[in-house]
Amino acid sequence: GVREQNVTLGLPRLIEIVDARRVPSTPIMTIYLDEEHRKTREKAKEIAQKLIHTTMDDLISEMYVDEIQGALVIKLDIDTMEDRGITKNELKRALRLAEYTVEIGENEIIVRPKEEASIAKLRKLSERISKIHVKGVPNIRRVLVTEEEGEWVIRTDGSNLPRVLEMPGVDPTRTITNHIKEIAATLGIEAARNAIINEAMGVLEEQGLDVDIRHIMLVADIMTSKGTVQQIGRHGVSGEKGSVLARAAFEVTVPNIVEAAIRGEVDELRGVTENVIVGQSVPVGTGLVDLYMSVAPSEVKRNEPR
Repeated sequence: GVREQNVTLGLPRLIEIVDARRVPSTPIMTIYLDEEHRKTREKAKEIAQKLIHTTMDDLISEMYVDEIQGALVIKLDIDTMEDRGITKNELKRALRLAEYTVEIGENEIIVRPKEEASIAKLRKLSERISKIHVKGVPNIRRVLVTEEEGEWVIRTDGSNLPRVLEMPGVDPTRTITNHIKEIAATLGIEAARNAIINEAMGVLEEQGLDVDIRHIMLVADIMTSKGTVQQIGRHGVSGEKGSVLARAAFEVTVPNIVEAAIRGEVDELRGVTENVIVGQSVPVGTGLVDLYMSVAPSEVKRNEPR
């Protein structure tokens, strides 16, 4: 079958990486399982059911106020409950409402106020109940159990690395996410650097482009050199350059020059960009050498007859 997963690829994904977006447009995780759960689909599905974020709204097929009984009636979506492994005990734990009595039947829930309540109050209660968390990990919207290289793996729409890594049954040493900021916050800046390299190389290889990994490693090093993930842009690496002309050469020319003039900044022309702009030799390689050598006349010329 075809894997049903929404994934951002190509140039849009590459832009997300170098812009160090706070949240990727399609956060996804690949969750590897421990020895016990990776061998069969049923065991993998047990973990998947615990992962997917489920609220009462996902389990309700219909909800209305019964004005005669003075109660809120909730019709349950039994198919969704079975698919996500939701039990009545889990519903009871979720629906702990201090001012109401909750009766859970086979396919419906009746919520009665302990004291007489207005219709408007019951309607507000229905909105509150829809948002109640029942089970799962926040931000994990969908899960897909798939077999890869002889083991069962879970792929998700949505990411929550710290919560997933602490779940029993998950292999924390191999589980990955494309959410680079989340990796930095959970595993540290070096892990984020590796993630930038892997994600960027994955995008380029997907498009059939053969790029030496050292180019991407250099970009990742620059983005993470200060201990946080910075974007390559005017609000990040390029905007923090010491040279006025180098900053002005990137996107916002006039504001940078005006601001530098107001502050009385001096550009010492030590970088590549600023020297190219003013049309002089770049202080790199042979351009870095200011050494003059006095060469003695050759022996051949010295011995020539006059």
